[in-house]
Amino acid sequence: MESTLILIQCKDSIGLVTSVTQILASQHLNIISMREFVDELSSRFFARIECNGSPKDSEHLYNELKDALPEQAIITINPSKRKKIAIFVTKEYHCLGDILMRNFFDTLGAEIQCVIGNHEYLRSITERFSLPFYYISHEGKSKEEFEGEILYTLSNYRPDYLILAKFMRILSPEFITHYEGKIINIHHSFLPAFIGANPYRKAFERGVKIIGATAHFVTGDLDEGPIIKQQIIHINHNYGVSQMRIAGKEVEMAVLSKAIALVLEDRVFITGNKTIVFD
Repeated sequence: MESTLILIQCKDSIGLVTSVTQILASQHLNIISMREFVDELSSRFFARIECNGSPKDSEHLYNELKDALPEQAIITINPSKRKKIAIFVTKEYHCLGDILMRNFFDTLGAEIQCVIGNHEYLRSITERFSLPFYYISHEGKSKEEFEGEILYTLSNYRPDYLILAKFMRILSPEFITHYEGKIINIHHSFLPAFIGANPYRKAFERGVKIIGATAHFVTGDLDEGPIIKQQIIHINHNYGVSQMRIAGKEVEMAVLSKAIALVLEDRVFITGNKTIVFD
């Protein structure tokens, strides 16, 4: 049976759910899942609605919803199910390897268009999976030149999302504006603790009893973008820095994989510097 997915974000008001459900019923769409949330601080309404059936006229359905909802409502009907992604890497292979395996067995839910690395180190594993790898060095270049080459390469693909799979370079605010709300990073720390480089060394020196990983959208503020997914594991005094890194890599893979799945399934709404996640 055909299905319809509807995403709504708008100013909150009384009777929104009733209005939406009545419109869907009039279109003979049977709701099988409806997740909604109101952010009371911002007075914003969010909804993710899955229906059995397909509207006879998607444009008519959109207009009906638009007329019933508050002004400037953001409505999406049947977003693309197969998103296109580009992956950015440096030298660490664990997150890329996990993504490539999921893609190979068709469980990723996306089309990997290319992998871009600022070192050649991960070319061989990428090409074993018959995917294009672009080496774009940052050395001896200004940030503007380096990012300009990346943007030029991406212009041949037009990805929906960029995945920073241990890409150890800070992107400029100017670059981020080209893909605002579309860049996902995995940070090897339970943010907001230990931002920036060497978080395991910092965590070890602090004597923490938990370590974790955070997947978040990238903004112009280093490691402070809207958080998608976090996870922790418990450690003790027996863990040195190298053992913490090994344990942390497992968490990083799991968190990034889950965050990618949530975003690709259109379960994540960005509101200010937070996210609404319909898991």
